[in-house]
Amino acid sequence: MRYLIRFSYDGTSYNGFQKQKRDKNTIQGKIEEALKYINNGKDTKLTASGRTDKGVHALDQCAHTDIDVNITPYKLKRALNSLLEADIHIFSVEEVDNEFHARYMVKKKTYMYRINMGEYNPIERNISYQLCRELDVDKMNKAIKDFIGKHDFSAFCSNEDKKEDCIKEIYDAYIKKDNNTLYIYFTGNGFLKYMVRTMVGYLIEIGLNKRDNDIKERFKETKRSKIRTANPEGLYLYKVEY
Repeated sequence: MRYLIRFSYDGTSYNGFQKQKRDKNTIQGKIEEALKYINNGKDTKLTASGRTDKGVHALDQCAHTDIDVNITPYKLKRALNSLLEADIHIFSVEEVDNEFHARYMVKKKTYMYRINMGEYNPIERNISYQLCRELDVDKMNKAIKDFIGKHDFSAFCSNEDKKEDCIKEIYDAYIKKDNNTLYIYFTGNGFLKYMVRTMVGYLIEIGLNKRDNDIKERFKETKRSKIRTANPEGLYLYKVEY
């Protein structure tokens, strides 16, 4: 039986989502350990909507898995949560067709980035980027609209992400301010490695009056630009839509 699992996690203590060869602590590794126990000791693969990097969090990550034992979605949810650490939580499990694929069938993804512009907050140091400086939000709001649309994001992704083309489409991008906290949202059909954090880094430089908005010119470049990459702790996989 194939199941769609939705879950959230605090990525602070993990070396990213994706399971790695050298037994590093990962989200996928921890969940697959729990699935193996539930599935009578059989190695059980978890296929996610995408990976998140070290220190990055998720409010709505999605993945599918195939389990041989007869178990209801409710009992699978409870069993997983009983086996996982407190910084990972399964909040939804449902049966899906065997043709369902958590990665290839994604229609939209939304990422959120959280910035503290106020006094340094040690309590939130792992869940919010502690910039602790005032930003020109009006300038950032004007600039972020230039990311919307279908563009070549080669200048805004990691040099490690050498795809044949880096064309992605951003459906929506906006900023919300709540007192001294800034929330930056991007919704698109897919994102490259470090793409969101690089776009945020670019917006931060605009907000600090360290650069003018030349996003449209950057889209003409075929290699990564000299743009800061924002810290991982402020980034959240916010929502996945099928």
